[in-house]
Amino acid sequence: MAAAIWKYRRGGGLGFIAIAYIGVDYLRFFSPHLHSWIQPVLWTVLAIAVIIRVPFYKHWPSELRSALPFVLSIVFLLSALLIEAISVRSVTAVLGLDWHNETSPLPDVGQWLLLALNEKLPQVMVDILRADIIGLHHFLMLFVMLAFSVLFESVEAPGLGLGARYLFTMGCGRLLRTIAFVSTILPSARPWCAQSRFHVPYHPHRWAQKYYTPYAKDSQAIRQVISWDTAYANLGDYKAEFRPNWGVMSFLIDFLRPTSQEGSSSWYHLLKKAGGGCNDLIYSGHMLVAVLTTMAWTEAYGGYSSAIVWCLLLHSAQREIRE
Repeated sequence: MAAAIWKYRRGGGLGFIAIAYIGVDYLRFFSPHLHSWIQPVLWTVLAIAVIIRVPFYKHWPSELRSALPFVLSIVFLLSALLIEAISVRSVTAVLGLDWHNETSPLPDVGQWLLLALNEKLPQVMVDILRADIIGLHHFLMLFVMLAFSVLFESVEAPGLGLGARYLFTMGCGRLLRTIAFVSTILPSARPWCAQSRFHVPYHPHRWAQKYYTPYAKDSQAIRQVISWDTAYANLGDYKAEFRPNWGVMSFLIDFLRPTSQEGSSSWYHLLKKAGGGCNDLIYSGHMLVAVLTTMAWTEAYGGYSSAIVWCLLLHSAQREIRE
């Protein structure tokens, strides 16, 4: 990484433009009026610069060769996001809202450390650490800038090839993240989150009723189910649940667990309105985007701006722990 930071690229203005973009966007906290004036001007100037450079770009053949991998990477990422969205609601629905409301969060040593630092550090440093300097949309826009900078020879062409690698890696990361939080369901760090985002039944799904609930709070039952390797509890009849007509997608009912309160809403509508998940995760989806963008920036562009982006990444990581 150190070698990438020290290396020199032509078109060194990219780093300045990126930092200027983040700085201008942060003006919304200090001077909303100035921000509303400067930001459109910045985007207009950048758009005009890109349009002017397009006719003089020399690497269109390599861009065309990378077009198909780029499109396939988009399809792969969208498929991964769909699987992730279904899984996010499923891990909430399978245990029911009562479990999410009543289960205590896991101990978070990172949060303990940051709370302790709040007591030791000067208040101005604490305020800086708490500040909303950079978010998910900033990292996404930094990568868009990086990809378009091939027009100015700031990074090596093709830009679509760079985008294809980024999107494919992002898709792999989302799938690994999904496997992680589906394999072991962790309680939320915000117990109120599930009820505010999801309209799912309060009681567990029949799968959880059979394989988890009877053994969850009884140490002897846990010992027996491990020893016998058999779900031995007899639960009788399961409570009937609402089952809308989703046609060929009806197999998703057991995973999404819609309620009569949501009526006949389509399965896609349920996924779209839920937003992000609530359960504690092995790693954050936002931080995946941030890390990939920072690594792509360091590898493709380098320079001192990479060191600044890494600092912003660390700041974003500690804010993710705080929140």
